Amino acid sequence: ARMRLYITWTYLLDVLVQAGDLLTRMYPPEWSYFSDIVQPLLETIHIATLGTAVTFVIALPLAFLSARNTTPNSLTWVIGRFILVASRSINTVVWALVFVAIFGPGPMAGIWAIAARSLGFMGKLIGEAIEEVDHDTVEAIEATGASRLKVLLIGVLPQVMPVIYGTTVYRWDINIRESTVLGFVGAGGIGIQLYSSINQFQWDSVAVILIAIFGVVVVSEFVSAVVRQKIT
Repeated sequence: ARMRLYITWTYLLDVLVQAGDLLTRMYPPEWSYFSDIVQPLLETIHIATLGTAVTFVIALPLAFLSARNTTPNSLTWVIGRFILVASRSINTVVWALVFVAIFGPGPMAGIWAIAARSLGFMGKLIGEAIEEVDHDTVEAIEATGASRLKVLLIGVLPQVMPVIYGTTVYRWDINIRESTVLGFVGAGGIGIQLYSSINQFQWDSVAVILIAIFGVVVVSEFVSAVVRQKIT
């Protein structure tokens, strides 16, 4: 059977008029509403930061598990890779729905949704960096009779630390943006206010929220760029 995508093209005829009308409703922004969104905005940043911290703790051992040169055997490599692929294949909002069902509405669900999604991203990049380490250094440490754990801690980990730091900061920057919409499904943050304001057609309040989100994203982008430049 042929798949068809039904689009009402006549809706496009007045799209500019509708967009102009929406912008008119947003201006001027209701700046007094800003005091109501400071706390949810901070909660959004906390969700992204804590979610990234949880990811760091889990992704590091998982990266070693999914790298061919450090995994104990082929079975552990398959398990590690499966977890990384599963993490990346599910959108953050879908993860949020899952964790809202587990933890109930609130920031805890948002933190674990961010972590579940970020795990595949960080684990994959760190795992690839582990596979590209200087093998001569590793073999020299192995020749001293060092245990497998010492080889990993002394021979492999120092070589990939810049990648670990850079990837973590970069993912935190991405998570700041992703956490802004988690409130749409009840996972905490500024998204709850945004969803509520849109449903109530309070477009002047929506404008304030969008400007605030834009400001936070710009700051996080700047911080991420500066930190990554320092690392490299």
